[in-house]
Amino acid sequence: MKEFLDIQFISDVMCPWCVVGLGNLNKALTQLADKVDTQLSFQPFELNPDMPAEGQGFQEHIIEKYGVSKEQSEQNRLQIKARGKEVGFDFNFTDQSRMQNTFDAHRLLHWAQVEGKQAALKMALFTAHFTHNQNVNNYTVLAHLAATVGLDKKAAQSVLENGQYADEVRQKEAFWRQNSISSVPTIIINNKYAITGGQPVASFKQLIEEILEKEHTPQD
Repeated sequence: MKEFLDIQFISDVMCPWCVVGLGNLNKALTQLADKVDTQLSFQPFELNPDMPAEGQGFQEHIIEKYGVSKEQSEQNRLQIKARGKEVGFDFNFTDQSRMQNTFDAHRLLHWAQVEGKQAALKMALFTAHFTHNQNVNNYTVLAHLAATVGLDKKAAQSVLENGQYADEVRQKEAFWRQNSISSVPTIIINNKYAITGGQPVASFKQLIEEILEKEHTPQD
């Protein structure tokens, strides 16, 4: 009999390691498909909650926030691109790449979960931002992305323009901060176990197998 795992993936659209982590997590879950059934949801986290509406140049932001050199920043991008290729994702960093405010994207993701399209929208947002350098803080872009995954474009526009789910997103963000989540990706399993970082597939698989062992209750 399969075990059931509730998986909450805490992440931000601006986080490249979240793309890598999600890709490797999904690969590990595929390898464990004969052992587990899962429910995966995406939880909001803003790496830069005070990011202004106009955003900031990617390289400028990384150098300013983390105190690395331009050469270190470029080396990090090469590493991320290589890790992205391993999960079939194209990171396309250019001089025009910008970090954006993601609060509205998280509101749309909350709505997409209600509509059963959250995972698809999450990947659409990652691709729009990291591959196509689109502004995922722009309502027109967000509504279009919603439509590409089968959500109603006018309904998406309404969610964005009317400020829907702002309180819910803020409450969730506050909850995770209060529970000592300070970096992403963080994966919470069955509300008990935390896995942090963009782990390799083998590491995810091993950690999940260890959790299954802990969770397994022998049948009489």
